[in-house]
Amino acid sequence: MKPLIRPSRLAPGARVAVVAPSGPVPEERLRAGLDVLRGWDLDPVVAPHVLDRHGELAYLAGTDADRAADLQAAWCDPAVDAVLCARGGYGAQRLVGLLDWEAMRAAGPKVFVGFSDVTALHEAFANRLGLVTLHGPMAAGVDFIKNARTQEHLRATLFEPESVLTIASTGSALIPGRARGVTLGGCLSLLAAEVGTPYARTSARGGLLCLEDVGEETYRLDRYLTQLLRAGLFEGVRGVLLGSWQECEPYERVRALLLDRLGGLGVPVVEEFGFGHGEGALTIPLGVGAELDADARTLTLDEPALR
Repeated sequence: MKPLIRPSRLAPGARVAVVAPSGPVPEERLRAGLDVLRGWDLDPVVAPHVLDRHGELAYLAGTDADRAADLQAAWCDPAVDAVLCARGGYGAQRLVGLLDWEAMRAAGPKVFVGFSDVTALHEAFANRLGLVTLHGPMAAGVDFIKNARTQEHLRATLFEPESVLTIASTGSALIPGRARGVTLGGCLSLLAAEVGTPYARTSARGGLLCLEDVGEETYRLDRYLTQLLRAGLFEGVRGVLLGSWQECEPYERVRALLLDRLGGLGVPVVEEFGFGHGEGALTIPLGVGAELDADARTLTLDEPALR
């Protein structure tokens, strides 16, 4: 697995588009997130359908066609330097087949930020555009609005990526050791749901696989991991980073499952690395070469995530 194309870092005054590819967006949280972005001297613009609600499927922020149109228009707008997702939920999977990937490739690389359900788009951006993306907080997310650590790590990644070449966690080594590879991954349930689609990779060979999830019972996490193992995704993986398991069962149960399913891979695994749905989540660049040191609980990037 080779590192992907790095977009350009942001500068003061950069225009960033906020889109809603998945679930409905609370207006008051969106306003608060926009204030944070303006405080960074960015120029946020809200896509036309961000505050929409689907007429029949209440878990979607508007129709598939409108959400896809917002994302594509923002990406293809030469005045836009970055596209930030407003929130997760569900719905991004429904968009990937509606996007004009040739037009988006022709528009050139730019920064893309999101996590959770947005994992489906991270996979598609990697496979269709060959582009580094940021697994990071979303503009209307509670953690982004209220947590200074989350805000500062994303801000540094966007503006001063050389200052966060080493990402340190307070977790521990589930399986000790060091490994080099290219970062990839995201929300476990979305990675499992993407298996067999034309927008997902078939292997994490040569990769450092990042996994996290929210609100799942342990047997469901077992099912997702077992599906990925059986599908061959873990073949050739170099190391695994485990993020938060917010609103899942007590962590000792989740930990026992993770050790059971991942302990036989023979690669370093670090737990509670600090990305995902937990409080104070870190931004993890996907598609960059890096070294994982499970004993030191660090991920050191080979070069800044953004040029």
